[in-house]
Amino acid sequence: IIQSESEYHPVLFSESPWNVRSKREKLTEIMFEKYKVPAFFLVKNAALAAFANGRSTALVIDSGATHTSAVPVLDGYVLSNAVVKSPLGGDYLILRARELLESQGIDLTPAALITAKEVVRDKEKAKYTKKNVSFTPTTSWMTYMVKKTVQDFQQSILQVSESPYDERVAAAIPTVHHEFPTGYHQDFGPERFKLAEGLFDHAMLGAGYIAATSAGMCDVDVRPALYSSVVLTGGNSLVQGFSDRLSKDLSSRTPGSMRLKMIAANGTVERRFGAWVGGSILASIGTFQQMWVSMQEYQESGKVQIDRKCP
Repeated sequence: IIQSESEYHPVLFSESPWNVRSKREKLTEIMFEKYKVPAFFLVKNAALAAFANGRSTALVIDSGATHTSAVPVLDGYVLSNAVVKSPLGGDYLILRARELLESQGIDLTPAALITAKEVVRDKEKAKYTKKNVSFTPTTSWMTYMVKKTVQDFQQSILQVSESPYDERVAAAIPTVHHEFPTGYHQDFGPERFKLAEGLFDHAMLGAGYIAATSAGMCDVDVRPALYSSVVLTGGNSLVQGFSDRLSKDLSSRTPGSMRLKMIAANGTVERRFGAWVGGSILASIGTFQQMWVSMQEYQESGKVQIDRKCP
């Protein structure tokens, strides 16, 4: 991408808060031994997401494809004993959405395999012409493309309700229309709230629960600072209504004496790539330049240097 020799570029890497020591040391070894970088640094992505939102102390709620996590950050350092993780994320929503669409018999043929489609009435069977391809698409490609089709449906249709899911309340909210690549289209009502509710209604895996649990595992003196800077990041947090529901759930679990403040970047890019934005800010600060692990330090002390300089 850069099209330049790696030995001319210091590298800042982000890592998950639960990354193990052996993998950190192996990565350091690869960067210095294979790529010959002049300097290297490892930072937890939750700390970078906090920096991206102008905070050094925050409770970072990161909801991505594979999981949702609550990570407390104090003065730029992750409190690893209070990290709480849930396996519910974007992939879980896509799985639930696909089950719903397949149960309704909706054709999920991807747009790349369609040459033409006819206009049909609402809920009428799709009429389209399949593309003639000289080869059979691989299973992995088909799985990926169907996932993208479902993801498009998930991003445009799914919405998190402001309060725990109630079918009568959801039924009173206007439906949303969606057209699939095949030309099939219909309105979606309460089901779009029911699907998204999965991120919050699990007793011990809901986003609100893991956020409150993480804050509760921290020292009493730290909690007010964490509650006043709850940073929301990750692509899955862009699901409509996610931040409002999380704020409401957290408010009900927060002690009355605490002031709760949610910080969520408005832009899609800033929310999805919070760690990258934070990393670019950190690396450009003058005082950070003395924090790098240099090639000389690596040659003198070896890979263990990474644990000393990048806790």
